[in-house]
Amino acid sequence: MTTATTAPADPAPTAPARRRSASRRRSTPLTIAMLAALAYFLLPLFWLLVASTKSTQDLINRFGLWFSHAPQLVANIRATFTQDDGVFVHWLLNTAVYAVVSALGAALLAAAAGYGFAKFRFRGDRAAFNLVLGAIMVPATALAIPTYLLFAKVGLVNTPWAVILPSLVNPFGLYLMRVYAADAVPDSLLEAARIDGAREGRIFFRIALRLLAPGLVTVLLFTLVATWNNYFLPLIMLNDPKLYPITVGLSSWAAQAQNGGAGASGDMLPLVVTGSLISIVPLVIAFLLLQRYWQSGLATGSVKQ
Repeated sequence: MTTATTAPADPAPTAPARRRSASRRRSTPLTIAMLAALAYFLLPLFWLLVASTKSTQDLINRFGLWFSHAPQLVANIRATFTQDDGVFVHWLLNTAVYAVVSALGAALLAAAAGYGFAKFRFRGDRAAFNLVLGAIMVPATALAIPTYLLFAKVGLVNTPWAVILPSLVNPFGLYLMRVYAADAVPDSLLEAARIDGAREGRIFFRIALRLLAPGLVTVLLFTLVATWNNYFLPLIMLNDPKLYPITVGLSSWAAQAQNGGAGASGDMLPLVVTGSLISIVPLVIAFLLLQRYWQSGLATGSVKQ
């Protein structure tokens, strides 16, 4: 009769050993690089917040990264919203309309096209998808002038559609949704829906679109930020100041402050800075509300099951 012997279990690591293991995992150069990247992104925001509390004289004469002795943030915000009969409110609303409509439309189109490339096979699908990948490499500014000439032919210049329609085309969003849909939407689920008699349109809107929600929100956020910060396209498309987005409107204020144009005053510079601070608040709120969908949308599709 033999007795089975078991090898003694390895002793649990002691606290000093765990601390030494953790210290070995730390990288001083990596920590320095991360702190430098953090400062690179946060310092401009901190400067913007500090500068929004200053007068014109304080902006010119005092240290840029600290507050003045007499902060006037509330007064600057009030002056920004009342300048030129409240035109800043029009710019803010215009930007919101352009960005939200463009983001929703671009996300829906990217989801539909990405789902089609991922789940259907047709003649020329590889060539078409490679064309989409090539379009990602083309800078948007290179297409601005041809787009202007095309829209001028059909009479869309100086209308909101001149900003919205080009923003609906998002090759990177299509690529992202194609990669996401390949893993997020099971083929067996689609086959089951087809066996039950569901048409392709109903399958997409009732089943696939719900599974694509995290990727959809990711594309929506990317397009929202890109359209909100878009400057060159509205600059060449729009002539009416009441149609300006925030980027072009604040640029016109800055030009007035610099050149002393019509309606300019010595207090225009704080209004430009304060308007810039106000303009990023909606984006921050959007990211805080949708960040969990955005993070999951980026991660899904990067790992094979």
